[in-house]
Amino acid sequence: MMRQEYPRPQFERKNWINLNGEWSFELDKEAVGQKEKWYLNPKMLSKKIQVPFVYQSKLSGVEDKSACENVWYSRNFNIEELTETTLLHFGAVDYQASIYVNNEFVGKHIGGHTSFTFDISNYVQQGDNVLTLSVFDPLTDEGIPRGKQYWKETPESIWYTNTTGIWQTVWIEQLADVYLEKVHFTPDLDAQSVKLNIRTNRVSDDLSIRIKIQFKNQIVVDSTSNLFQAESEIQFNVLQNKIMNTVAHGAGWTWSPENPNLFDVELILMQNGKIIDEVKSYFGMRKIHIENGKIMLNNRPYYQKLVLDQGYWPKSLMTTPTDEDFIKDIQLSKEMGFNGCRKHQKTEDPRFLYHADRLGFLVWGECAAPANYHPKSVKLTVNEWDEIIQRDYNHPSIIAWTPLNESWGISEINYDKAQQHFAQSIYHFVKGQDKTRLVIANDGWEMIETDIIGIHNYTHGAANETGKYQQYIKDLSTRDNLLQATPANRNILLENCVSSNHPIMLTEFGGIAYNPKAVPEDAWGYSSATSPEEYVNDYRRTIHAIYQSEALVGFCYTQLTDVEQETNGLLTYDRQPKVDLSLIKAINDNMYMED
Repeated sequence: MMRQEYPRPQFERKNWINLNGEWSFELDKEAVGQKEKWYLNPKMLSKKIQVPFVYQSKLSGVEDKSACENVWYSRNFNIEELTETTLLHFGAVDYQASIYVNNEFVGKHIGGHTSFTFDISNYVQQGDNVLTLSVFDPLTDEGIPRGKQYWKETPESIWYTNTTGIWQTVWIEQLADVYLEKVHFTPDLDAQSVKLNIRTNRVSDDLSIRIKIQFKNQIVVDSTSNLFQAESEIQFNVLQNKIMNTVAHGAGWTWSPENPNLFDVELILMQNGKIIDEVKSYFGMRKIHIENGKIMLNNRPYYQKLVLDQGYWPKSLMTTPTDEDFIKDIQLSKEMGFNGCRKHQKTEDPRFLYHADRLGFLVWGECAAPANYHPKSVKLTVNEWDEIIQRDYNHPSIIAWTPLNESWGISEINYDKAQQHFAQSIYHFVKGQDKTRLVIANDGWEMIETDIIGIHNYTHGAANETGKYQQYIKDLSTRDNLLQATPANRNILLENCVSSNHPIMLTEFGGIAYNPKAVPEDAWGYSSATSPEEYVNDYRRTIHAIYQSEALVGFCYTQLTDVEQETNGLLTYDRQPKVDLSLIKAINDNMYMED
């Protein structure tokens, strides 16, 4: 059994059935599976695959890089004793999944990065059951959110191997007729309170909920409330004079990278006084906002030192090999002096967000982008963002959402009114769904509405290109220079941008390629180094230029690791440091140690 940890730590139940492991599998290259009704005869699937790893990856046991838009999965699962409700959960399936249980169609989900659930109570039976999936992944459709996945078989430049099929955990939960469906925590740092939005799957008589909130093993709330409707709102003062606020500005109980304090929560749903559902969760008291051109964390200015994280692994692509690999990435990042990451063109597994919450690591949440603009892509992108926010709302580590990047999928936004309206509407849609976070609507350039002006600029040049580097420093030096620069020949702000006075961050830069084993001719980066000394010096030059700027309030360096043909990571693809990490930390800490 692979990936045995509970996949949804923000909404954890004690009893569950893990469906990871060996499944039957087939590449349907002729696209005949639906016509021949393979879901009626799963024995036609002749291969074996290890879920949750996609067939293109080594850990799947298949490792076939050939293009195939239609794939099939099947496995048996056992239900020892039926309950009133059986829920089937998928962490993520790329891209369109049709679900069958015991030869009957259950439903379809569209979207490659988000979680989904089906109630299969009417399809399961006590004893042996058969689960079958038909997955369609349109490899050349430029209107679907695809992110960094390449439409060709061989990755190149900034594009990576395609991901098709199941790539996060599959599991089953057996519940009562009424159960907890969702809880959202909205902290109010200034009022020292938290609001809970609790939703059950339906209304029922004599329902009540007991809510227990603990901070560092001390109970701060133990309250029982009757539930008269499917969605209820309850608010608590989480201090109640039970936590001694002896640290200035609440640092003793708020969440930050330096002090990742979490409140543990137990939700106990009862009917007629009998327990019918129990969920464990947590939240952090964290506030992020903008004030006087500064980004404020918990009402104090906070300088973000982020690293761009693609979230790929050499043997498993977008799926982490083990849960410990998430921890390692965060620990290595913090060891280098970064306090967060921008997850790039990928909506990450909730297990990563859980570890970011508990270890103290800021996250900018992102979504895979479509390649080109189309009315269809608008709907698909909005739908995916709705699911992202609903799933990940509670994670205190997430302080910003980035729905658009470098005008991907809106390449004509500079003059096309429809694309401008889409960029504005996705900004307001996300803000309307989540008022607790910042939104960067088109990170990089050509912004029309945004909370942070995020600029991408890779023109620092090589060490011997003094002129380029001096121009780079000049471009970053003042607010006017930053906004007037045209990296990639793109304007930073559109003429009708309504957010021109907001804080500025350099959210992509660097990308220095270095391969300790010798740089191959096809290695990809924005500049290159040939030795550890040269690499550290080039990194120092770029960070030094940023720290000389009077206008920048943070940065995001490209990138954490090498990925396939890209060798511009601070770490190799298998997470080995290229140089002494203390040197990188000293530079990030603005302490310019000599080699």
